This record gives sequence, C-alpha cells and structure tokens, in this order.
Amino acid sequence: MKVLYATVCAFLVAAPVHAQDPDIAAGEREYMVACAGCHGESGKGDGPLAGILEIHTPSLTTITERTGGGDFPFYNTLKLIDGRDVRAHGGAMPIWGERFRASATSQRGETEEMVARGRILSLVYYLQSIQEQQ
Repeated sequence: MKVLYATVCAFLVAAPVHAQDPDIAAGEREYMVACAGCHGESGKGDGPLAGILEIHTPSLTTITERTGGGDFPFYNTLKLIDGRDVRAHGGAMPIWGERFRASATSQRGETEEMVARGRILSLVYYLQSIQEQQ
C-alpha cells in the first residue's frame, strides 16, 4: 500500500511540471521566430541583428536579476512584450501584441485577441524558464 501511495504522490507532484511543458515549448518556438534575431538563441542578447542595432540588446536570461531578484516579474514582462497598453511605446522593441494579432488572420474578433495573448503568454513562460539562477 505504501508503494502505491508513494507512486500516486510522485505522479501528483510531477503532473504540474509536465502540464507546463507544452507552454514552455510553444514559447520557445515563438521566441526562436520572433526574438532570437535580436536577443540570440540563448537569450543572452547576442543575436545576429544585435550588432546592427543602435541600442543595447539586453540578455533575457537575467530579467529577474535586473528587477531586483526574487520572483520573475511575470505580469510586467507580459505587458512589455505586448506593448499595446503603453500609450507612447516609443521603445526600440516591436509591439508584439499588434503583430501577433495581425498575424492571426484566420481568426476573428475575440478569438484573434486570444491567439495574440496566448502567443505572448507562451513567450513569457519560456522567458521565465531560462532565467539564470542567482
């Protein structure tokens, strides 16, 4: 009975980790298409386009550290990537929320918006997963 109990407990503990894997994998795919050109495949800011940009391309593996340590700034990272809530975005980074929404051409209305937000959410899960340990 103890073996069965231990097996069930191990499964329940591991289940949430496996449930997140698809989000992280989807985020990694989005990252490689949308972000790696500037931030590099490793996220360290060394992408092939970084050298021709007039701004410093930051490492995305140190977001938590740059924001004071502790918990990953999930919501702020999501808002920064989306960019649509910033009235005068003005930054060098593209407004991915609008780009993702525009590319959801087979969708309409709220579904189009859900696709865009889902892509951004997957990216944030991926970025959270590549943070360097402090």
